[in-house]
This record gives sequence, structure tokens and C-alpha cells, in this order.
Amino acid sequence: MLKKSILGVFLFSISFSFSQQLEHKNLDRLSLQYAKASFDELQEFFSISNDANYPEQIEPNVKWCENAFTKRGFKTQRLETATVPLLLATRNYPNAKRTVLIYLQVDGQPVDTSKWHQPDPYVPSLKEKSKNGEWGHIDWNKLDGEINLDWRIFSRSASDARGPDMMFLKAMDIINDHNFNPNFNIKVIMDFEEELGSPRLPKAVLDNKETLAADMLVIFDGPRHLSNQPTLSYGARGIAMVTLEVFGPRVPLHSGNYGNYAPNPAVKLSKLLGTMWNDDGRVAIPNWYDDLVISDEVKDILKQVPDDEDQIRKDFGIASVDNIGNNFQEAIQFPSLSILGLEAAWVGKKTRTIIPATAIAEMNIRLVRETKGERMVGLLKNHVINQGYYLVEDAPTEEERMTYDKIVRFNSEIAYGAFRTDFDTEIGAWLRKGMRNAFGKDPIQIRTAGGSIPISPFVITLDIPAVAVPTVNPDNNQHSPNENIRIGNYIDGIKTITSILMERF
Repeated sequence: MLKKSILGVFLFSISFSFSQQLEHKNLDRLSLQYAKASFDELQEFFSISNDANYPEQIEPNVKWCENAFTKRGFKTQRLETATVPLLLATRNYPNAKRTVLIYLQVDGQPVDTSKWHQPDPYVPSLKEKSKNGEWGHIDWNKLDGEINLDWRIFSRSASDARGPDMMFLKAMDIINDHNFNPNFNIKVIMDFEEELGSPRLPKAVLDNKETLAADMLVIFDGPRHLSNQPTLSYGARGIAMVTLEVFGPRVPLHSGNYGNYAPNPAVKLSKLLGTMWNDDGRVAIPNWYDDLVISDEVKDILKQVPDDEDQIRKDFGIASVDNIGNNFQEAIQFPSLSILGLEAAWVGKKTRTIIPATAIAEMNIRLVRETKGERMVGLLKNHVINQGYYLVEDAPTEEERMTYDKIVRFNSEIAYGAFRTDFDTEIGAWLRKGMRNAFGKDPIQIRTAGGSIPISPFVITLDIPAVAVPTVNPDNNQHSPNENIRIGNYIDGIKTITSILMERF
């Protein structure tokens, strides 16, 4: 027994000593070393098309992840859904005190190749910024030599979120290569339909509740604070999608022959949308902000986030901001209503002298923890009805066309709710300690991020707290053409995740 006790102390001392050695400079060195060793694998991963609107693109991504995680000692399991599977990778460690579930997103937004400054958005391009502020392609092989931390890799999903996926894999390589055993089990759940709103995720989590059981959830996704400093995010808004299609004549009509006679659905839709906001940007729909009061205690928490709002407005090119909350952090504690896109006939060189047959608005509602998606969609629907509209779920019938002056197709889908975890929880303390070890200071702590990630099904079904560890550069063009990841952020991300995985409970 004595020998076993001495051996146990010896092994613990080795692990502790290794943990201490990786602090600061050594961890910096390893993160750079493993980042440089990863670029061929990263290039291969980034080059796989991953638009979940086309399920046939997803299978190669699932297989790639199965192989990558198996090589790192994980057991993988497909959790089948009606479309594409989720992938669960599990690795157990001796004497584990906790089980940590980690969420990774693998799919990406659609691409419009005409808007990208490279031939193929799925072929990663290494670029450097010129003195005149333009990004120019440089040879990929430069990554083998001395690295400029401000170089960027341009590719769809580079930041959202295959960059963080690769950071996690390289952190595991450091852990494995140095024979470090965390004192917690790791489960990694990979989502291949996040950009579709993860429609199959809630049922999959419910169906696999025991398999996914864990003590906490960590999400490696999203951009750091605008200052690009180490960040933790304790919540995210939920999301509901709404489509409004206002109907006019059965077919487009000549604007000269029938202008002043046939009502224009684009005008009707414009007027309808105009009733939804006040001039100061606040949503005008009755009861939209009911029961949402930010306490002085919460305001003090929000003030700790070092936002430079003058610089934010300058960066965005806007002279003023909406009158919701007293600052940026307060604004995102409230539910929002947004127009994502408008369509009515044609524009630009394709403009035609017609009265369109329909006009469409794609919209979304960002939810906070205090609001339910069903209620917010209901408020919007009632507002549309109160503007005199007759609602249909599909194209109107002939009888409806001849009966109602104002007809709108109203379709909605609630993707998932919001989540928020308190700062003073075990997961928060554990993550903060790991990040202090990596960077020598506390991270910026954000109460609720403005974006949405499909975490509420885990929080509700598994009854566990969740915190996001964002790592990518905030100016990454997420969801837009020319998405990118900064090399310095990629290296820092490996350091962040390695330090967290080495932190003991």
C-alpha cells in the first residue's frame, strides 16, 4: 500500500510539474509548434464543402471527424437523425471527477463565389494585408517559416467554426504527446446542421440523454470580444425565424399599363414593416419588452466589459445606435427583431418595369432567457393581424384573393431558446482558472452574447450549465464573403484550449 501511495504521489507530481511547466512561455512555444504542424491537416479539413443545405456535402465531414478523433484516442458514435447524424466522440480517463461535454460546430454558411476574392471559398488562401489595406494572397508554404501573427486564412467556415475544431484537435495532440491525463472524462458532440438552426438537435439530445450525460457543457465557438482579448461568454440569445410574403396581382403586371390601378405588394410590405419599429430603433409591437428590467447589479456586471463604443461606431460606419439599453452590452440583453432580406421582382441591371406579384421579407427574432419563442412569434403575428392582414400559410386561394384586400403568408419556426449561466458556478471558476494559466490575467466575461448557438436543448434536457469559450478574431467576416481566421488567434486558441484541458477539478 505504501508503494502504491508513493507511486500515486510521484505520478501526481509529474502531472503537476508538467502543468506548471506549460505556463506562459512554454505554453506559447508549444501552441506555436503544434499550430505550425497542423496546417496541412487544416488545409485538408477546410477544403471539404460543408453546406448543410446539401446533405451530400456533410458525409465527408462526418468521416473526416471520425478519423481525426479516432487518431486522438476517442471512441466515436453516430447519433442518427432524420437527415444527417450528430457525431459523439468520447474519451474516458482514470479517476475522473467530472464529465465535460464539449460542443463543436462543423457545417458552414452557404457561399456566393462571386463575392469572394479568391477562386474557391473552400480552398483556403493565406493572405497578408498590404499597406493600402487590401488582402493579397501569399504562398501557403510561408507557414513553414517565421509566422506573422496578422496573416489570415480565408475560407468558408475558417472561423465559424472549423478553426475552433482544429484548435481543439491540436490541443488534444499536446495533451496526448506529453502523456497528460485530465481528471475528467471528455465527450465531444459535433453538430453538422448548426447553420440550419440545428432542427434535429433537440430530439437527438432527448433520445440520447443518457449517452450525453455530463456535469457541464463547454462551447468552443464564436468571436472574442471586440478588443480581441481572451473572453468567456456565459450565455447566448435564442432564435426564431419568420417569413412574410405579401400578395399582389396573380402575375407581375406592366407598371405603365397598370400603375395607379393594381396595388403594389412591395409598397404594402414596406408599410407593414414600417409599423414594427419606432424611429429610435425600438420595436413598436406592444408588450415586446414586457418584464425585462436590467437591475443595477447586472448593469455593474455589464460595465466591466471594455467596449469602446466610439470606435465601434467608427468601425461600422454608423453615426448613431438604436435606443435599446444604455450601451452595447445592455442592448443585447433584450430580444430583437430584424429584417434579414427583402425581395420583390428585380433590381440593378435586371430591373423590369413591372408591379411585382409578391414581396417577401425574411426576418428573425433573437430571444433572451426571459422570453419564450412562442410568445414573441405570437406578438409579431398579432401585430400583423392588427394591421388589417389576412394570414395564410401557403399561396392564397381564388376565393381569398377576391375577398381580402391585404393578404400575407406568415410562416415561422422557433429554432432554439436562449441560455445563460451565472458567473459564480463551478464551470465558470474552472474556465477562468485555465485561462489565467494561459494568459496571466482574467478573461473578459460577457453575460450574454448577441449571437445564437443551439445550446438550450443541452442545458434544459441534460440539466447542466454551459459557457462558451470564443477564440476567433472578431473581424472574421463570419457568415459573410471572405470569412477568415487570424493566425495569431488560431495559435492563441490552441493555447486556450490546452490550458483549459489541463486544469484540474
